[in-house]
Amino acid sequence: MSFTTDESRWPDVWLAATARGISSCGDFLAAATLTLALQSAGAGGLAVSGLLLAATLPLVVLAPLTGRLADRVDSRMLLVAAGLAQAAVCLALAYARDPVLVIALVALLATGLAVTQPAIAALVPVMVRPEDLPRAGALNQTAGTLGALAGPALAGLLVGQFGTRVPLLVDAFSYLALVAAGLLIRTRRGGRRTPAAVAAAVAPAWRLRRDPLLTVMVGSVAAVIGAVGAVNVIEVFFIRETLGSSTTVYGLVTGSWTLGIVLGAWLFARVARRLADDGALLGAGLVLLGGCCLAVLVSAAVPSAWLLVPIWLAGGVTNGGNNVFDQLLLARRVPEASRGRAFAVFGAAAQGAAMGGYLVGGLLLEVAGPRVLIAGCGVAGLLVVVALLGPVRRAVRAERAAARTATPAAVSVAAKSV
Repeated sequence: MSFTTDESRWPDVWLAATARGISSCGDFLAAATLTLALQSAGAGGLAVSGLLLAATLPLVVLAPLTGRLADRVDSRMLLVAAGLAQAAVCLALAYARDPVLVIALVALLATGLAVTQPAIAALVPVMVRPEDLPRAGALNQTAGTLGALAGPALAGLLVGQFGTRVPLLVDAFSYLALVAAGLLIRTRRGGRRTPAAVAAAVAPAWRLRRDPLLTVMVGSVAAVIGAVGAVNVIEVFFIRETLGSSTTVYGLVTGSWTLGIVLGAWLFARVARRLADDGALLGAGLVLLGGCCLAVLVSAAVPSAWLLVPIWLAGGVTNGGNNVFDQLLLARRVPEASRGRAFAVFGAAAQGAAMGGYLVGGLLLEVAGPRVLIAGCGVAGLLVVVALLGPVRRAVRAERAAARTATPAAVSVAAKSV
Protein backbone atom coordinates (compact mmCIF):
# COMPACT_ATOMS: atom_id res chain seq x y z
CA MET A 1 0.00 0.00 0.00
CA SER A 2 1.22 3.50 -0.78
CA PHE A 3 -0.04 6.77 0.63
CA THR A 4 1.67 10.13 0.81
CA THR A 5 4.38 10.23 3.46
CA ASP A 6 4.06 14.01 3.85
CA GLU A 7 1.11 16.02 5.08
CA SER A 8 -2.15 15.29 3.30
CA ARG A 9 -2.62 17.49 0.22
CA TRP A 10 -6.09 18.80 0.92
CA PRO A 11 -6.13 21.40 -1.91
CA ASP A 12 -5.69 18.52 -4.37
CA VAL A 13 -8.43 16.53 -2.63
CA TRP A 14 -10.79 19.49 -2.93
CA LEU A 15 -9.94 19.98 -6.61
CA ALA A 16 -10.54 16.31 -7.38
CA ALA A 17 -13.79 16.33 -5.41
CA THR A 18 -15.03 19.49 -7.14
CA ALA A 19 -14.26 18.06 -10.58
CA ARG A 20 -15.99 14.81 -9.72
CA GLY A 21 -19.03 16.66 -8.37
CA ILE A 22 -19.48 18.88 -11.42
CA SER A 23 -18.88 16.08 -13.94
CA SER A 24 -21.15 13.75 -11.94
CA CYS A 25 -23.87 16.38 -12.14
CA GLY A 26 -23.36 16.34 -15.90
CA ASP A 27 -23.60 12.54 -16.06
CA PHE A 28 -26.88 12.42 -14.16
CA LEU A 29 -28.22 15.50 -15.91
CA ALA A 30 -27.78 13.78 -19.27
CA ALA A 31 -29.21 10.46 -18.06
CA ALA A 32 -32.28 12.04 -16.44
CA THR A 33 -32.88 14.36 -19.40
CA LEU A 34 -32.86 11.54 -21.91
CA THR A 35 -34.94 9.26 -19.64
CA LEU A 36 -37.59 11.94 -19.24
CA ALA A 37 -37.56 12.58 -22.98
CA LEU A 38 -38.21 8.89 -23.69
CA GLN A 39 -40.97 8.59 -21.08
CA SER A 40 -42.68 11.79 -22.27
CA ALA A 41 -42.55 10.53 -25.87
CA GLY A 42 -44.46 7.41 -24.82
CA ALA A 43 -41.52 5.01 -24.88
CA GLY A 44 -41.80 1.89 -22.76
CA GLY A 45 -39.54 0.19 -20.24
CA LEU A 46 -37.43 -1.52 -22.91
CA ALA A 47 -36.47 1.85 -24.43
CA VAL A 48 -35.43 3.23 -21.04
CA SER A 49 -33.47 0.08 -20.19
CA GLY A 50 -31.76 0.28 -23.62
CA LEU A 51 -30.61 3.82 -22.89
CA LEU A 52 -29.30 2.83 -19.47
CA LEU A 53 -27.50 -0.17 -20.96
CA ALA A 54 -25.75 2.09 -23.47
CA ALA A 55 -24.63 4.31 -20.59
CA THR A 56 -23.32 1.33 -18.62
CA LEU A 57 -21.86 -1.19 -21.10
CA PRO A 58 -18.56 0.69 -21.71
CA LEU A 59 -17.89 0.80 -17.95
CA VAL A 60 -18.04 -2.99 -17.89
CA VAL A 61 -16.47 -3.98 -21.21
CA LEU A 62 -13.61 -1.47 -21.07
CA ALA A 63 -12.70 -1.97 -17.39
CA PRO A 64 -9.57 -4.09 -18.08
CA LEU A 65 -8.27 -1.43 -20.49
CA THR A 66 -9.26 1.70 -18.57
CA GLY A 67 -7.94 0.30 -15.29
CA ARG A 68 -4.53 -0.25 -16.84
CA LEU A 69 -4.66 3.21 -18.42
CA ALA A 70 -5.28 4.72 -14.97
CA ASP A 71 -2.20 2.92 -13.62
CA ARG A 72 0.17 3.45 -16.55
CA VAL A 73 -0.75 6.79 -18.13
CA ASP A 74 -0.16 10.18 -16.50
CA SER A 75 -3.33 11.12 -14.59
CA ARG A 76 -3.12 14.71 -15.84
CA MET A 77 -3.16 13.58 -19.46
CA LEU A 78 -6.11 11.23 -18.83
CA LEU A 79 -8.29 13.83 -17.11
CA VAL A 80 -7.63 16.55 -19.69
CA ALA A 81 -8.14 14.31 -22.73
CA ALA A 82 -11.23 12.56 -21.36
CA GLY A 83 -12.82 15.83 -20.21
CA LEU A 84 -12.41 17.45 -23.62
CA ALA A 85 -13.75 14.36 -25.39
CA GLN A 86 -16.81 14.13 -23.13
CA ALA A 87 -17.60 17.82 -23.63
CA ALA A 88 -17.47 17.37 -27.41
CA VAL A 89 -19.67 14.25 -27.31
CA CYS A 90 -22.27 15.93 -25.12
CA LEU A 91 -22.34 18.95 -27.43
CA ALA A 92 -23.13 16.60 -30.33
CA LEU A 93 -25.75 14.84 -28.19
CA ALA A 94 -27.62 18.13 -27.70
CA TYR A 95 -28.28 18.32 -31.46
CA ALA A 96 -28.74 14.61 -32.20
CA ARG A 97 -32.26 13.43 -33.03
CA ASP A 98 -31.84 9.96 -34.51
CA PRO A 99 -32.35 7.36 -31.71
CA VAL A 100 -29.48 5.17 -32.93
CA LEU A 101 -27.11 8.16 -32.96
CA VAL A 102 -28.26 9.19 -29.48
CA ILE A 103 -27.53 5.72 -28.09
CA ALA A 104 -24.11 5.67 -29.79
CA LEU A 105 -23.23 9.08 -28.33
CA VAL A 106 -24.40 7.99 -24.86
CA ALA A 107 -22.08 5.00 -25.13
CA LEU A 108 -19.18 7.30 -26.10
CA LEU A 109 -19.97 9.54 -23.14
CA ALA A 110 -19.81 6.51 -20.85
CA THR A 111 -16.46 5.56 -22.38
CA GLY A 112 -15.00 8.79 -21.04
CA LEU A 113 -16.50 8.03 -17.64
CA ALA A 114 -14.87 4.58 -17.74
CA VAL A 115 -11.51 6.38 -17.98
CA THR A 116 -12.02 9.15 -15.40
CA GLN A 117 -13.66 7.08 -12.65
CA PRO A 118 -10.69 4.78 -11.85
CA ALA A 119 -8.21 7.59 -12.52
CA ILE A 120 -9.73 9.84 -9.83
CA ALA A 121 -10.48 6.96 -7.43
CA ALA A 122 -6.87 5.77 -7.54
CA LEU A 123 -5.48 9.31 -7.29
CA VAL A 124 -7.21 10.26 -4.02
CA PRO A 125 -5.35 7.74 -1.74
CA VAL A 126 -2.02 9.10 -3.02
CA MET A 127 -3.01 12.59 -1.86
CA VAL A 128 -3.51 11.76 1.82
CA ARG A 129 -2.05 9.89 4.76
CA PRO A 130 -3.74 6.57 5.71
CA GLU A 131 -5.53 8.05 8.71
CA ASP A 132 -7.05 10.78 6.51
CA LEU A 133 -8.33 8.42 3.82
CA PRO A 134 -11.88 7.95 5.24
CA ARG A 135 -12.35 11.72 5.37
CA ALA A 136 -10.90 12.23 1.88
CA GLY A 137 -13.00 9.38 0.53
CA ALA A 138 -16.13 10.83 2.14
CA LEU A 139 -15.37 14.24 0.65
CA ASN A 140 -14.88 12.75 -2.81
CA GLN A 141 -18.03 10.68 -2.51
CA THR A 142 -19.98 13.67 -1.18
CA ALA A 143 -19.03 15.70 -4.22
CA GLY A 144 -20.04 12.89 -6.54
CA THR A 145 -23.37 12.34 -4.83
CA LEU A 146 -24.13 16.05 -4.64
CA GLY A 147 -23.61 16.10 -8.38
CA ALA A 148 -25.90 13.08 -8.70
CA LEU A 149 -28.41 14.87 -6.46
CA ALA A 150 -28.33 18.06 -8.52
CA GLY A 151 -28.38 16.32 -11.92
CA PRO A 152 -31.90 14.76 -11.87
CA ALA A 153 -33.41 17.76 -10.09
CA LEU A 154 -31.83 20.14 -12.62
CA ALA A 155 -33.01 17.91 -15.47
CA GLY A 156 -36.57 17.96 -14.14
CA LEU A 157 -36.56 21.76 -14.02
CA LEU A 158 -34.77 22.41 -17.33
CA VAL A 159 -36.64 19.79 -19.37
CA GLY A 160 -39.95 21.17 -18.12
CA GLN A 161 -38.97 24.73 -19.09
CA PHE A 162 -36.74 24.38 -22.17
CA GLY A 163 -36.90 20.82 -23.51
CA THR A 164 -33.85 18.56 -23.85
CA ARG A 165 -31.31 20.72 -25.73
CA VAL A 166 -30.55 23.29 -23.00
CA PRO A 167 -29.77 20.74 -20.24
CA LEU A 168 -27.49 18.81 -22.61
CA LEU A 169 -25.61 22.02 -23.51
CA VAL A 170 -25.18 22.72 -19.79
CA ASP A 171 -23.91 19.17 -19.46
CA ALA A 172 -21.26 19.75 -22.14
CA PHE A 173 -19.74 22.61 -20.12
CA SER A 174 -19.72 20.53 -16.93
CA TYR A 175 -17.04 18.21 -18.29
CA LEU A 176 -14.57 21.08 -18.60
CA ALA A 177 -14.21 20.79 -14.81
CA LEU A 178 -12.21 17.60 -15.41
CA VAL A 179 -9.88 19.51 -17.71
CA ALA A 180 -9.35 22.21 -15.08
CA ALA A 181 -8.71 19.61 -12.38
CA GLY A 182 -6.21 17.76 -14.53
CA LEU A 183 -4.24 20.97 -15.06
CA LEU A 184 -4.42 22.22 -11.45
CA ILE A 185 -3.96 19.08 -9.32
CA ARG A 186 -0.32 18.76 -8.28
CA THR A 187 -0.52 15.09 -7.24
CA ARG A 188 0.02 12.78 -10.18
CA ARG A 189 0.23 9.06 -10.73
CA GLY A 190 0.74 6.82 -13.72
CA GLY A 191 3.41 7.25 -16.38
CA ARG A 192 6.69 5.39 -16.73
CA ARG A 193 8.72 7.37 -14.24
CA THR A 194 6.35 7.20 -11.28
CA PRO A 195 7.01 4.98 -8.23
CA ALA A 196 3.82 3.10 -9.05
CA ALA A 197 5.17 2.10 -12.43
CA VAL A 198 8.47 0.95 -10.90
CA ALA A 199 6.63 -1.05 -8.25
CA ALA A 200 4.42 -2.64 -10.89
CA ALA A 201 7.50 -3.79 -12.79
CA VAL A 202 9.03 -5.65 -9.82
CA ALA A 203 5.96 -6.77 -7.83
CA PRO A 204 3.69 -9.74 -8.67
CA ALA A 205 0.63 -8.76 -10.68
CA TRP A 206 -2.39 -8.04 -8.49
CA ARG A 207 -5.36 -10.36 -8.91
CA LEU A 208 -8.71 -9.94 -7.20
CA ARG A 209 -9.22 -13.67 -6.73
CA ARG A 210 -6.05 -13.88 -4.59
CA ASP A 211 -7.77 -11.79 -1.89
CA PRO A 212 -10.82 -13.73 -0.56
CA LEU A 213 -12.05 -10.77 1.49
CA LEU A 214 -12.09 -8.40 -1.48
CA THR A 215 -13.57 -11.11 -3.71
CA VAL A 216 -16.52 -11.53 -1.35
CA MET A 217 -16.91 -7.76 -0.99
CA VAL A 218 -17.07 -7.21 -4.76
CA GLY A 219 -19.36 -10.19 -5.22
CA SER A 220 -21.71 -9.01 -2.46
CA VAL A 221 -22.10 -5.55 -3.91
CA ALA A 222 -22.65 -6.92 -7.41
CA ALA A 223 -25.22 -9.49 -6.21
CA VAL A 224 -27.28 -6.92 -4.32
CA ILE A 225 -27.15 -4.42 -7.17
CA GLY A 226 -28.24 -7.15 -9.57
CA ALA A 227 -31.21 -7.97 -7.34
CA VAL A 228 -32.48 -4.40 -6.92
CA GLY A 229 -31.03 -2.72 -10.03
CA ALA A 230 -34.30 -2.95 -11.94
CA VAL A 231 -35.56 -0.12 -9.71
CA ASN A 232 -33.53 2.33 -11.82
CA VAL A 233 -35.75 1.55 -14.81
CA ILE A 234 -39.01 1.13 -12.89
CA GLU A 235 -38.82 4.27 -10.74
CA VAL A 236 -39.65 6.76 -13.51
CA PHE A 237 -42.89 4.87 -14.26
CA PHE A 238 -43.65 4.36 -10.56
CA ILE A 239 -43.25 8.05 -9.71
CA ARG A 240 -44.65 9.60 -12.90
CA GLU A 241 -47.51 7.20 -13.70
CA THR A 242 -48.43 5.11 -10.63
CA LEU A 243 -48.07 8.05 -8.21
CA GLY A 244 -49.03 10.70 -10.79
CA SER A 245 -46.14 13.12 -10.20
CA SER A 246 -44.59 15.81 -12.41
CA THR A 247 -41.10 15.79 -13.90
CA THR A 248 -40.00 18.28 -11.23
CA VAL A 249 -41.25 16.03 -8.41
CA TYR A 250 -39.53 13.09 -10.09
CA GLY A 251 -36.21 14.94 -10.04
CA LEU A 252 -36.58 16.02 -6.42
CA VAL A 253 -37.71 12.62 -5.16
CA THR A 254 -34.96 10.66 -6.89
CA GLY A 255 -32.47 13.17 -5.47
CA SER A 256 -33.46 12.21 -1.90
CA TRP A 257 -31.56 8.91 -2.18
CA THR A 258 -28.38 10.66 -3.29
CA LEU A 259 -28.76 13.22 -0.50
CA GLY A 260 -28.85 10.28 1.89
CA ILE A 261 -25.61 8.99 0.36
CA VAL A 262 -23.93 12.30 1.27
CA LEU A 263 -25.12 12.09 4.86
CA GLY A 264 -24.15 8.44 5.11
CA ALA A 265 -20.66 9.06 3.74
CA TRP A 266 -19.80 11.54 6.50
CA LEU A 267 -21.57 9.61 9.24
CA PHE A 268 -19.81 6.34 8.46
CA ALA A 269 -16.44 7.93 7.64
CA ARG A 270 -16.05 8.46 11.39
CA VAL A 271 -17.00 4.85 12.04
CA ALA A 272 -14.56 3.62 9.37
CA ARG A 273 -11.61 5.33 11.09
CA ARG A 274 -12.26 3.20 14.17
CA LEU A 275 -12.58 -0.09 12.29
CA ALA A 276 -8.99 -1.23 11.83
CA ASP A 277 -10.16 -4.79 11.18
CA ASP A 278 -10.98 -5.39 7.51
CA GLY A 279 -13.34 -8.26 8.37
CA ALA A 280 -15.43 -5.91 10.50
CA LEU A 281 -15.64 -3.49 7.56
CA LEU A 282 -16.89 -6.28 5.30
CA GLY A 283 -19.54 -7.45 7.78
CA ALA A 284 -20.75 -3.91 8.47
CA GLY A 285 -20.98 -3.28 4.72
CA LEU A 286 -23.30 -6.27 4.28
CA VAL A 287 -25.61 -4.96 7.02
CA LEU A 288 -25.75 -1.60 5.24
CA LEU A 289 -26.58 -3.30 1.93
CA GLY A 290 -29.50 -4.93 3.73
CA GLY A 291 -30.66 -1.47 4.77
CA CYS A 292 -30.71 -0.37 1.12
CA CYS A 293 -32.90 -3.34 0.16
CA LEU A 294 -35.26 -2.74 3.07
CA ALA A 295 -35.78 0.86 1.97
CA VAL A 296 -36.68 -0.32 -1.55
CA LEU A 297 -39.21 -2.80 -0.17
CA VAL A 298 -40.89 -0.25 2.12
CA SER A 299 -41.11 2.32 -0.68
CA ALA A 300 -43.46 0.05 -2.66
CA ALA A 301 -46.26 0.73 -0.15
CA VAL A 302 -46.38 4.55 -0.36
CA PRO A 303 -49.53 6.26 -1.71
CA SER A 304 -47.73 9.54 -2.54
CA ALA A 305 -44.38 10.36 -4.12
CA TRP A 306 -43.51 12.74 -1.30
CA LEU A 307 -43.56 9.86 1.20
CA LEU A 308 -40.71 8.32 -0.76
CA VAL A 309 -38.41 11.13 0.38
CA PRO A 310 -37.74 9.99 4.00
CA ILE A 311 -37.62 6.32 2.96
CA TRP A 312 -35.15 6.86 0.17
CA LEU A 313 -33.17 9.27 2.34
CA ALA A 314 -32.66 6.46 4.86
CA GLY A 315 -31.76 4.03 2.09
CA GLY A 316 -29.23 6.50 0.76
CA VAL A 317 -27.59 6.81 4.19
CA THR A 318 -26.91 3.07 4.27
CA ASN A 319 -25.76 3.20 0.64
CA GLY A 320 -23.29 5.99 1.43
CA GLY A 321 -21.88 4.11 4.42
CA ASN A 322 -21.33 0.97 2.37
CA ASN A 323 -19.55 3.01 -0.33
CA VAL A 324 -17.10 4.42 2.24
CA PHE A 325 -16.34 0.95 3.61
CA ASP A 326 -15.82 -0.51 0.13
CA GLN A 327 -13.45 2.27 -0.97
CA LEU A 328 -11.45 1.97 2.25
CA LEU A 329 -11.11 -1.80 1.85
CA LEU A 330 -9.83 -1.40 -1.71
CA ALA A 331 -7.34 1.32 -0.77
CA ARG A 332 -6.03 -0.68 2.22
CA ARG A 333 -5.64 -4.03 0.50
CA VAL A 334 -4.57 -3.21 -3.08
CA PRO A 335 -0.98 -2.15 -3.92
CA GLU A 336 -0.81 1.46 -5.10
CA ALA A 337 0.50 0.43 -8.51
CA SER A 338 -2.68 -1.59 -9.18
CA ARG A 339 -5.35 0.61 -7.65
CA GLY A 340 -6.58 2.00 -10.94
CA ARG A 341 -7.26 -1.53 -12.16
CA ALA A 342 -8.81 -2.52 -8.82
CA PHE A 343 -11.27 0.36 -8.85
CA ALA A 344 -12.07 -0.36 -12.51
CA VAL A 345 -12.73 -4.05 -11.72
CA PHE A 346 -14.96 -3.10 -8.81
CA GLY A 347 -16.83 -0.55 -10.92
CA ALA A 348 -17.24 -3.07 -13.74
CA ALA A 349 -18.71 -5.66 -11.38
CA ALA A 350 -21.20 -3.16 -9.98
CA GLN A 351 -22.12 -1.73 -13.37
CA GLY A 352 -22.38 -5.19 -14.93
CA ALA A 353 -24.83 -6.22 -12.23
CA ALA A 354 -26.75 -2.98 -12.80
CA MET A 355 -26.98 -3.80 -16.51
CA GLY A 356 -28.70 -7.06 -15.65
CA GLY A 357 -31.14 -5.13 -13.49
CA TYR A 358 -31.84 -2.65 -16.30
CA LEU A 359 -32.62 -5.44 -18.74
CA VAL A 360 -34.83 -7.32 -16.27
CA GLY A 361 -36.65 -4.13 -15.31
CA GLY A 362 -37.46 -3.30 -18.92
CA LEU A 363 -38.77 -6.81 -19.57
CA LEU A 364 -40.84 -7.05 -16.38
CA LEU A 365 -42.55 -3.72 -17.00
CA GLU A 366 -44.17 -5.36 -20.00
CA VAL A 367 -45.97 -7.90 -17.78
CA ALA A 368 -46.42 -6.32 -14.32
CA GLY A 369 -47.12 -2.97 -12.68
CA PRO A 370 -44.40 -0.73 -11.20
CA ARG A 371 -45.57 -1.06 -7.56
CA VAL A 372 -45.43 -4.86 -7.60
CA LEU A 373 -42.02 -4.79 -9.24
CA ILE A 374 -40.60 -2.34 -6.69
CA ALA A 375 -41.72 -4.67 -3.89
CA GLY A 376 -40.25 -7.65 -5.73
CA CYS A 377 -36.88 -5.90 -6.03
CA GLY A 378 -36.80 -5.21 -2.30
CA VAL A 379 -37.63 -8.82 -1.41
CA ALA A 380 -35.05 -10.16 -3.88
CA GLY A 381 -32.37 -7.89 -2.42
CA LEU A 382 -33.06 -8.97 1.16
CA LEU A 383 -32.95 -12.65 0.15
CA VAL A 384 -29.57 -12.07 -1.50
CA VAL A 385 -28.21 -10.39 1.64
CA VAL A 386 -29.33 -13.36 3.77
CA ALA A 387 -27.69 -15.76 1.30
CA LEU A 388 -24.43 -13.78 1.54
CA LEU A 389 -24.14 -14.16 5.32
CA GLY A 390 -22.36 -17.51 4.96
CA PRO A 391 -19.71 -16.43 2.42
CA VAL A 392 -18.99 -13.24 4.38
CA ARG A 393 -18.53 -15.16 7.65
CA ARG A 394 -16.19 -17.66 6.00
CA ALA A 395 -14.11 -14.90 4.43
CA VAL A 396 -13.83 -13.05 7.74
CA ARG A 397 -12.82 -16.22 9.59
CA ALA A 398 -10.17 -17.01 6.96
CA GLU A 399 -8.82 -13.46 7.16
CA ARG A 400 -8.52 -13.55 10.94
CA ALA A 401 -6.97 -17.03 10.93
CA ALA A 402 -4.36 -15.82 8.42
CA ALA A 403 -3.63 -12.78 10.62
CA ARG A 404 -3.15 -15.01 13.70
CA THR A 405 -0.71 -17.32 11.90
CA ALA A 406 1.18 -14.41 10.34
CA THR A 407 1.73 -12.60 13.64
CA PRO A 408 3.84 -15.31 15.36
CA ALA A 409 5.92 -15.69 12.19
CA ALA A 410 6.63 -11.96 12.14
CA VAL A 411 7.61 -12.03 15.82
CA SER A 412 9.95 -14.96 15.19
CA VAL A 413 11.68 -13.18 12.30
CA ALA A 414 12.08 -10.04 14.40
CA ALA A 415 13.58 -12.03 17.27
CA LYS A 416 16.15 -13.69 14.99
CA SER A 417 17.24 -10.31 13.65
CA VAL A 418 18.01 -8.94 17.12
